[in-house]
Order: sequence, then structure tokens, then C-alpha cells
Amino acid sequence: MNAPTGSRRRLLGVVAGAVGVGTTGCLGGVPTGDATDEGDGADADGAVTDDGETDDAAIHAGYDTRDVVVESAAGDRLGAVTAAVADTRALRYTGLSDTSSLPEDRGMLFVHERERGLTYVMREMDFGIDIVFAGADRVITEIHHAPAPGPDEDGENQRYPGRGKYVLEVGYEWTTARDVAVGDVLRFDPV
Repeated sequence: MNAPTGSRRRLLGVVAGAVGVGTTGCLGGVPTGDATDEGDGADADGAVTDDGETDDAAIHAGYDTRDVVVESAAGDRLGAVTAAVADTRALRYTGLSDTSSLPEDRGMLFVHERERGLTYVMREMDFGIDIVFAGADRVITEIHHAPAPGPDEDGENQRYPGRGKYVLEVGYEWTTARDVAVGDVLRFDPV
């Protein structure tokens, strides 16, 4: 009998963290080398209420969060989300792959030890996202619109490269709807 998808994803995240796999979060193909296994791959499933709606309070329960505001280079507010912080190897490896849906006002902020070239993948994702890379100065360096993997795909072949210390993942086309562009800035309290 096959394990439920969420359980399999948690197991993969924990196993990958335990063996020191060089891919993290939706990150894939780039050795991390500088990450540490501080987290335990906390359950990131969003609970579903009786009316079928996602319970925002349960999304990423157990994660630290930050309010992330995106501003234009001129300082105009373009949008904001509450982001779960993925700042350990285990949390980065699991990323949003263990999340069934993502409300428009939520996201995930991946924090790396230093700015460098990264490649993110859509491993086991159930929905499309925008992947926003930002340097150590929090200036956006790259934005990708990553559709959900097809029905018979696991997302491993959907690769999105960029350079950054921070990567913000938000709902698909979130950045387009808010005119977010390279050169805009992420604002959040220190992680």
C-alpha cells in the first residue's frame, strides 16, 4: 500500500536532511554546503475546514513567519504576504511541496547563509508559484513563474535558476498582478 502523498513528502524531506542531500527546499541541483540541519521538517500541510476552505492559521504551523513587503525601487508598496521562514536544510528541502494550497496573502521565505547561484525545482508541488530571488541586499534579481507539474510529473525537471540569499515563493502570477519586477526590494524583519 502506498503512503499518503503528504507522509511521503515529509519522509523524503527528513531522509534528505539526514543524509545531507545537496538539494534544499524547492531548491535542487545545487549543493548547499553551508546549510545545517537544525529543523525537523515540520509538517506544512494546511488544514481544511468543514466548508472546504483552507485554515490560514494551520498553514505552516510550527514555522517562524515574517511579514514580507515588496516595494518598488522608489519605495512604493506593491504587495505583502505573511511568509513561513525556511532557514534550515530540512525546511528548505520540504519547501512548499508539503502544502496543499497557498492563499494569496501567504508565501514562503527561503533564507540561505550567503548570496550565490541557486536552482529551485517544483518537486512534488500541487500548485503553481512565482519564485522571487533576492540578493543579500534584498533587491530582487530574478522572477520565475512556475506552473504546477503535470498529472504524471513530479516537478524535478522544472528548474528555475537565479542568484540570491533570499528566495520568496508566492502564488502563481502574484508578482504579475502587483507589477513586481527585478530591481524591486523585499522588506522584512531580520531572520
